[in-house]
Amino acid sequence: MKKVNLLFVLALSAAVLISAPPLATAAQDSTATKADNAKKKKEENKGVTAEQQKESKSDRETTRKIRRAVVKDKSLSIRAHNVKIVTTDGKVTLKGPVKTETEKTTIEKIAEGIAGKGNITNELEVPQPADKGKDKEKSKSDKKKEMEKGK
Repeated sequence: MKKVNLLFVLALSAAVLISAPPLATAAQDSTATKADNAKKKKEENKGVTAEQQKESKSDRETTRKIRRAVVKDKSLSIRAHNVKIVTTDGKVTLKGPVKTETEKTTIEKIAEGIAGKGNITNELEVPQPADKGKDKEKSKSDKKKEMEKGK
């Protein structure tokens, strides 16, 4: 009886192991999408980073006020709510991706209202619209029109 139970447990364990997807392959999947700002991390380290934020009370308070105002603005996207805000000696640097130019200017105006107009460095980025293959994959009607023009 013990041998039968042992064989059953081994067979069941083997079935589970075989049917489970390999974790190493899933972690190395090259088709997995990365966050929009993942590519920028190396480049961002060249400029002002959050680690360079001064620990002075006034710089921390300025950053806190700007962050609170940005998050409070519900017209902004989550991406805009998560931009980097670094204050060093009263100078504010805004970094990271936002969805639109409107978001970029809105965040800059919020920061200017708190830190002052000349104290803002706006390094926010708006991604360029992606070419979704419209030129490569023309519709049938477009192809037909081109063929008629060629005749």
